[in-house]
Amino acid sequence: MKSGIIALLFFGLPLLLNAQTGSVETISLEEAIDLALENNYQLKQAKNNLDLAEYQEFSAKADFLPSLSASVNGSKRVGRQFNQTTGDFGDFTINGFSSSFNTSLPIFNGFENINNLRSSQYDAQSQQEVVQRVREDVIFETASRYLQVLLDQELLRIAEENLESSQKQLEQVRAQVEVGSRPTVDLYNQESTVANNELEVTNRENTLTISRIRLIRSLQIDPLREYEFSTPEIRPEGILPEEYDLQSLVQAALENRSDLESERLSIKAIEHQLKATKGSLLPSLNFSASISSSYNDQNFDRQTGELVEFRDQFLDQNINRSLGLSLNIPIFDNFNRRTNVQSQLINYRNQQLSLENTELQVIQEVNQAFSDYQAVIKQLDATQKALRAAERSYETEKERYNVGATTLIELSNANAQYVQAQSDRARAVFNFVFQQKLLDYYIGRLDQDITLQ
Repeated sequence: MKSGIIALLFFGLPLLLNAQTGSVETISLEEAIDLALENNYQLKQAKNNLDLAEYQEFSAKADFLPSLSASVNGSKRVGRQFNQTTGDFGDFTINGFSSSFNTSLPIFNGFENINNLRSSQYDAQSQQEVVQRVREDVIFETASRYLQVLLDQELLRIAEENLESSQKQLEQVRAQVEVGSRPTVDLYNQESTVANNELEVTNRENTLTISRIRLIRSLQIDPLREYEFSTPEIRPEGILPEEYDLQSLVQAALENRSDLESERLSIKAIEHQLKATKGSLLPSLNFSASISSSYNDQNFDRQTGELVEFRDQFLDQNINRSLGLSLNIPIFDNFNRRTNVQSQLINYRNQQLSLENTELQVIQEVNQAFSDYQAVIKQLDATQKALRAAERSYETEKERYNVGATTLIELSNANAQYVQAQSDRARAVFNFVFQQKLLDYYIGRLDQDITLQ
């Protein structure tokens, strides 16, 4: 309650001040969902993680290509050193230049590259499912909060109509008291009823304001502007409950839920990562090749005594080429590789346990949603009957009161029951729509084109 009051003070006051400008933006349910999908930071983070997973997949593919490197070095040596031309030692300065080009290619590394690639591919697919589930979360949260705003608007409308009716009844009772046809206590009782109804309207207005603030916050739009949320037509008489089979719903959820599919793909990724780690225990074979050359300004021709030109040294005389195969056999590395294998194996087992737990949770969620859906169908029928009976009772008591056959207290009780029946009926209708969307959400078939009909 305290957090709701703080939110009302923080966000509600700017909204009320901004209302004076007359600038009101109307937002439909479809527009609200679009805004939430565009602005939600969790969805943005999920998409960023997907980009990262795709970059990692690209990097794993690039591991199959040979590595290339080039180097350029310049040097200057000053002091006593050997002169290759004269064969003597002396004090002089040698300026040198060298460069090299190297390449290497893994021929066999225990299939580590292949398993790393497959692991990164499954990771990317898993993250795609995460993005889809976050989208569903955003859609469901937005629709739920939008639906709560609509319900609070309907309850406010009922409270305002009740207040208006009570005020008219107060005027009638006052006139009857003035002519002496009703006791003064009826006037006091009716004034108390009007005051209670005014309080109820105020409470409903505050509840609606808080619901609107929460919706605006979830949409991550400017809280200093004023918004109106359009009400789609929800006809209680047009509500047709669907017949569902619990086993079919559970099976559909296990097949469709993105979070389950994400965990399954994560298990495959960890499985290939485990294989890659095991591959590090095997010998590895690499091919390498290089070409290099150098130049220095103290390289003189022994026959002519002249300095050998840069082109002759660097492009002819000093060129070195090499080809090689390197076989690396792991013998002992302080059990680091085996420890990594065991760590990956434990991680794999934990992920399997997590999947089993998530599957049980999904089954429980679907079961609960199905039970709630069955209950709300009964509530629809019960509240419809109660509303019809309360309306007849209120109309009857009103007619009896007008002819002096009943008391104001009995009329007030009948009116209170009628208002309560209206509120219960509104809640039942909106709860039915909510439970339908909740079922879709738990089954994993909630999409962006959501309707409240």
